[in-house]
Amino acid sequence: MSSPQSLPTHRDVHRLAVPMILSNISIPLLGMVDTAVVGHLPEAHHLGAVAVGAMIFSFVFWGFGFLRMGTTGFVAQAHGSGVEGAVQNRFGQAAVLALALAVLVLLLHPWVRDIAFGLVDATAAVESQARRYFEIRIWASPATLMTYVLVGWFLGVQDARAPLMIMLTANLVNIILDLLFVLVFQWGVAGVALASVCGEYLAALTGLVLAFRRGGLGRHRWQWREVLHLDQLLEMVRVNTDIMLRTLCLIFAFAFFTHQGARQGDIVLAANAVLLNFQHLMAYALDGFAHAAEALVGKFVGARNARGLARAIRLTRDWSLGIALFAVLLYWVGGDWLIGLLTSIQAVRDTAGSFLPWLLISPLISVWSFWLDGIFIGATRGRDMRNTMVIALLAYLAAWWLLQSLGNHGLWAALMVFLAVRGITLGTLLPRVLRV
Repeated sequence: MSSPQSLPTHRDVHRLAVPMILSNISIPLLGMVDTAVVGHLPEAHHLGAVAVGAMIFSFVFWGFGFLRMGTTGFVAQAHGSGVEGAVQNRFGQAAVLALALAVLVLLLHPWVRDIAFGLVDATAAVESQARRYFEIRIWASPATLMTYVLVGWFLGVQDARAPLMIMLTANLVNIILDLLFVLVFQWGVAGVALASVCGEYLAALTGLVLAFRRGGLGRHRWQWREVLHLDQLLEMVRVNTDIMLRTLCLIFAFAFFTHQGARQGDIVLAANAVLLNFQHLMAYALDGFAHAAEALVGKFVGARNARGLARAIRLTRDWSLGIALFAVLLYWVGGDWLIGLLTSIQAVRDTAGSFLPWLLISPLISVWSFWLDGIFIGATRGRDMRNTMVIALLAYLAAWWLLQSLGNHGLWAALMVFLAVRGITLGTLLPRVLRV
């Protein structure tokens, strides 16, 4: 592992990015297994219930993703600073925050449940089973939020293999227990939810064991006065709140896209859903290099190493752009084939094909916001991320208001405006990060 004063290399970027890409890819694979297991039950409402329940938790837990991002930036800077015990203290602060939020979620979960199901238009049979799923899986909240902290902590100390092991543990346990609880014990939707809970807790336990045994967490005597230092805790809360607001804006942007697509009919809605899968596929790869940027930028900001910081920014930019160019080539050569893999409905295939050109330009527009997000997370500049996201969201809504007469083409054009403004506004603020 390179020292805080040495310059980063391509190998450093790959060491961080590749395991995180593999971790990201494992997430949709687990969803496919859940779907396949429940899909073999006799009634279709079981499948609908799992889909609705999983969607609710995706939004709930995605909103807490700031725990992972904020922890990475603070820990990476502590790691780069070389101050004894600083990395350990930052973990303690993030863990205290995560557990406090988990307790809050459990206390408020009846209101969260009622609001969520009030927004979901589902049949009585689906909602009944989805509520069972919710009431079981909500108890995974402490483990889920602690796992976010652990993944962020490992990235902050430049270890991307441990997060991969954590995710593989969660997914393998979940898959095995899915098969046992649903196909053998016949527990149905409740079995799927319980499998997820068990997977989350074993993943958190795996992360803690790795952190203490391999990551050196606990190497220094715990300084609880430092861990509970009010100013540092408030700083972490402030940065995480900014990142949370930024994330909520991002969630709203894509929910708005889906809503406006739905207003244009089922075929357009389905076609957009197919094409957004392409966007998500690219995001898994770009996120890997964004994670590398978080860890490396935070390390060199903490070490006040301007040369190392500049090189880390340059290396992660080049690899992110390379991934974007590969995505353009993939969609250009194999776009129609990929659409055919995702749907056999000819009307949806034809409609998706007519909007495929937007996916050809999307990687070259969105790559900058992915890459810059990683840099600003590593530099713990949450306020800049929040402000630029708000500006981008307003530009997005304004663009749609101006272009809605163009139908779905106008909707995709507005989304490109949103992605472009995110990159442009963050790019204009990049010189602030370089001043270390």
